[in-house]
Amino acid sequence: MKNKSRKFFLIALLLVMAICNVCAENYPYRSDFLWVTAPNHADWLYKTGEKAQVEVQLYRYGVAQDGEVTYTIGRDMLDAGRMGKVVLKRGKAVVDMGTRRDPGFLDLCLTANIGGQTTTHHVKVGFSVDKIQPYTKEPADFTSFWQKELDELKSVPLSYTREPAHEYDTDKADAYLVRLVVNRQKQCIYGYLFVPKGCGKGSCPVVLSPPGAGVKTIKEPLRHRYYADNGCIRFETEIHGLDPRMTDGQFKEISTAFNTGANGYLCQGLDSRDDYYMKHLYVGLVRAIDFLTSLPEWDGKNVAVQGGSQGGALSLVAAALDSRVTLCCANHPALADMAAYREKGRTGGYPHMQRIGVLNERTEKTLQYYDVVNFARHISCPVRMTWGYNDNTCPPTTSYAVWNVLQCPKSSLITPINEHWTSDSTERGHCEWILSNLIK
Repeated sequence: MKNKSRKFFLIALLLVMAICNVCAENYPYRSDFLWVTAPNHADWLYKTGEKAQVEVQLYRYGVAQDGEVTYTIGRDMLDAGRMGKVVLKRGKAVVDMGTRRDPGFLDLCLTANIGGQTTTHHVKVGFSVDKIQPYTKEPADFTSFWQKELDELKSVPLSYTREPAHEYDTDKADAYLVRLVVNRQKQCIYGYLFVPKGCGKGSCPVVLSPPGAGVKTIKEPLRHRYYADNGCIRFETEIHGLDPRMTDGQFKEISTAFNTGANGYLCQGLDSRDDYYMKHLYVGLVRAIDFLTSLPEWDGKNVAVQGGSQGGALSLVAAALDSRVTLCCANHPALADMAAYREKGRTGGYPHMQRIGVLNERTEKTLQYYDVVNFARHISCPVRMTWGYNDNTCPPTTSYAVWNVLQCPKSSLITPINEHWTSDSTERGHCEWILSNLIK
């Protein structure tokens, strides 16, 4: 009987491991290779001046490999400062990463050629991360600038259309496509609204979910259906005023024409704080909350915002701009400490404008009014943040720059191995956190 139980357990374990390997994005699906990197500090964190070592393991078809690994070591998102080689013996080697004298991350990039195939991996470790502070300064008139925009919004009547989107109805929620005007210039956003079936007047918390970066449709509107299943009204949006029912081909054409390099929307109007593209989007977050709190089903108390990457940034912006927000969840926020690259040796945030060639003294001044770190200083509601150390889109340096300036109640989920992604369980964890922190 014991042997049968043990056999069943092993089969179940192998199935779980197979599922995890398919879902994990650090290792390509159906790759022949598996890298395992284990820093000698279990949390991947060190104090400045402490030396970091990383044990490197490499497997092909699950078999430990011998061979040479070349590596580079550099500051987070910056050019490599050191190169070297180690030899795998029985699939293992140790790399001395050295240290940093100032707070921040080092990135170890690994390359091996095994059987004529090249495979790569990387791992970041942090030093005195609690002391990482943003480069970005807050302008003296930051608050008054945004208050003026919000005051103007109040004079614009709430205007929207709402039509059934039966293709996304579920057994527990009705779906609607909403087109919401966000300013006097009639710019708009679209969003899918999910309302729990049979909910009564004044019974539902509302959750606003802004999108990640790009010009694209609303990704898998039902992927967060468990919010409505648990009694929340959820508004899943895009930000460009583009009907999400357009084809992928149409979105690709628009993105190619209007979202390439310095022509991308995150660079549009960057020479002026008044003309920058993101202004109407930030104000639009407040208008989206106006819409949600106008619904008769809203419970009159709870307004949550939740998103990842650009959506994480916009969630933090909404929490700062609108006092009605009671809870905020942000995954690896973009748009954070964007101008930090202007100081030698500093790591900046997405969209990494120095690579596009648009980051200069003038544009830096505009970005100060739109940088997430400056909004984070003004948040008072509870915030839950999550980020991974291996992220090369929204680097951990800038996530800590945001985290360290938050003065509100806050909690974190740090997932060192993660790159620019979150698991389904992390996403569900956000919902559970929101549900457990609702105002009764």
